[in-house]
Formats: sequence, C-alpha cells, structure tokens
Amino acid sequence: MVAKGDMLYAWTKDQELAKRAECGGAVTGLLKFMLEKNLVDGVFGVKKGQDIYDAVPVFVTDPKEVKELAGSLHCGTLLLSKLVKKYLDEANNMRIAMPVKGCDMMGLYELAKRKQVNLDNVVMIGVNCGGSVSPVTARKMIQEKFGVDPDIVHKEEIDKGQFIIEYEGGHKGISMDELEEQGYGRRANCRRCKLKIPRQADLACGNWGVIGDKAGKATFVEVCSEKGANILTQATEAGAIETMPAPEKGIEIRKKTENAMFKLADKWRQKDFGSLGSGNQRLSKIMSETSRCIKCYACIENCPICYCVECSTKKPYLVNPGEVPPSFMFHLIRFTHVADSCINCGQCQELCAMDIPNALFMHALQVDLEEMFGYKPGVDMTLPVLALVEEPKERERLAATGSDQIFDIFKK
Repeated sequence: MVAKGDMLYAWTKDQELAKRAECGGAVTGLLKFMLEKNLVDGVFGVKKGQDIYDAVPVFVTDPKEVKELAGSLHCGTLLLSKLVKKYLDEANNMRIAMPVKGCDMMGLYELAKRKQVNLDNVVMIGVNCGGSVSPVTARKMIQEKFGVDPDIVHKEEIDKGQFIIEYEGGHKGISMDELEEQGYGRRANCRRCKLKIPRQADLACGNWGVIGDKAGKATFVEVCSEKGANILTQATEAGAIETMPAPEKGIEIRKKTENAMFKLADKWRQKDFGSLGSGNQRLSKIMSETSRCIKCYACIENCPICYCVECSTKKPYLVNPGEVPPSFMFHLIRFTHVADSCINCGQCQELCAMDIPNALFMHALQVDLEEMFGYKPGVDMTLPVLALVEEPKERERLAATGSDQIFDIFKK
C-alpha cells in the first residue's frame, strides 16, 4: 500500500514501454494504466514531431498511443496549462492525466484559483526539470559549439551537468556551464527557476537519486497527494508498475542535486536582475526594450495568468487602437495584472516576435513583490494579496460606482 510521503523507485512492467523510456518508464506506464482502467478519459502530453526540436501537444485516448509520449524533449518549450483551458474545456467535463514540468503545474494552479481549470479532474504526474532549450538556440548551439549538423541529431539529454547529443556516427557532451556562459544552453527563465521538483503535483518523478543497478532503469517517485498514492497503489497491485523503497543514499543525492540547482538559479537571478539596475534605470531599460513591441498579443495569448474575457489592453481609452508601437500603458497593464502571479514560464519572451525580454521584466517584478508580500505563485490555491474579485462582478461594480478601489489591503 502506497502512502503520501513515500519515496520509491518505480518502473513499468511493460517491456515495450521500458525500451522507449529513459528511466524505467514509470511515468508512461502510469499514464497507460490510467487509460486502460478508465481512471481518466485522456492523457494530455507532448510527443516528438518532425524532429527533436519540434514538440507537439497531443491528447491521447488510446492506451496503445501513450508510448508516443515516452522520453523527454528538452528542446520543446510548450506550456501545457493554458492549453487545458483553451482546448480541453477547462477539464470540466473530462478526466485528464498530464505529465507536467514545474511551470506547467504552477500554471494549472494559477488558472484553477481563478476558476479557469478544474483541478479535481486533473491528475498531475510531475517530472523533475532542469530546464529547456529554445529550438532556435539548440540548433545554433549544436552547429556552432558541437560542430554537428543539427538535422542528424536524433536524441538529446541533460545529464550530470552536460548537454549531450546523439547523432549519426557518435555522441558528444559539453558542460552546460560552459555553454551558458557563452550565451547558449537553457532558456533564461529556466536558469532562474527554483521549482525543480514539482511536489505540488500528485506524484513527483524523475531520475535524480536513482543509483546502483537501478540507474537508468527506474524512476524516483515521491508521492505527494492521496490521489497520487491511490493511483500508484492500484497500478502496483494490478502488476503494471513495480516499486521498491528508495535507498537513503539515493534520497540524499536527489536532495543535493536539487540544492545545487537552487544555488545555480540564485546565481542567474543575481546576474539577470542585476543587469536591469533599479529605480529609474530599470524603468528606462524596460521602456526602451518594450518600444519595439508590435502589439501582436503573443505574450497575452500564451500567458497562463491572462484570462480576462475583456482585455484592458484593448480598451481604446487606455491604449490607442492601431498605434504601433503601443504606448507604455499597454505594458503597464500587463505588469499590474500579471506581475504578482508570474510563474516564470517564459512564454511571453519565447514567443515574442521582437525578442523583447518580457519574462525577465515580469519575473524581476514578481520576485520583488514576493519579498514584499510573501505570496508565492503557483504552489497552492492561495490568492495573491492584490487579486481581483471575480472579473464580471468587478466590472459591474466599477461601472456602477466609477471607483477603482478594490479593497483596502491594509484594513485590520
């Protein structure tokens, strides 16, 4: 019987899945088991498209197709949480299982607390994440630093501090520190991320801490909820998954790996946020960078915090229609709406047509606000200190009273 708080090694008993998987196939095995036993209506995940630089979101209902989700794509930079709201009916009328990175999980929490996703119908299988690499950066890095044609690379991985590629004729690895100091490597937001093991998911899985003869053949699983415990128990009793207690040394190594990632994130935060300066210097830099904006709305469309039916950036009395670049008010609206809840997913920067470092600006503000108010986004159902009430009611109140005072946050 599995219980919340257990730390285990787990692996699939399905030999076909085990061959395709990277560390025992426990995640893929659990997803397949849930579909086979009708515990969920579908699995929402990511599969490889044309090549390793092409991550494709897919909703799977046939257990035989779950194998397409095996393995990891570090050059896939999708955020799944907003897609649940946009394309899967907010999980209101279907039960969904999802493998999630830390930012996917945080996005789901932020949407759920705003009543945009029904987490009761979602099973989150968290996966450890050391970061992802932009497809454009990855191709350039492999060409210039590895001296390999990126089109012949069929597999990549991040392991023991190296970015490793396998290609026709061999394999090669280069230190991630070396790559990142030269402007390659992980996305900037991933470097700053401090949620490497998504314990707010139902299960937190990965290869960190798997040692001995199970290295590469098992998944480290931390049981984080009763829902996760029940599913793993059922899968084990049905013979789909096999488990054993994680050894103390493995648990210690996992923790050391996580702490090392924290220290690295602190280093990058200090460097990135320091480059912005403070006060008027920071404001001037943000205004200068955002002056390239063409108002394509990619940042808003892909942000898991932006959910308003009526976006204030489209109000003509706030932002002049047809004006490009838009006034700085366009960006101020986004900062005031999103900054306290920014999960540092990087989508606003990754998808910006003008390469504006939006995620850097937003994340720097979020960290400042977290220090001021203590609110940490994406980890539970607590609302941010300055959260609006339900949007339709708030708009009705604003129209009726003409007052923009939401509530007195300092009221005793």
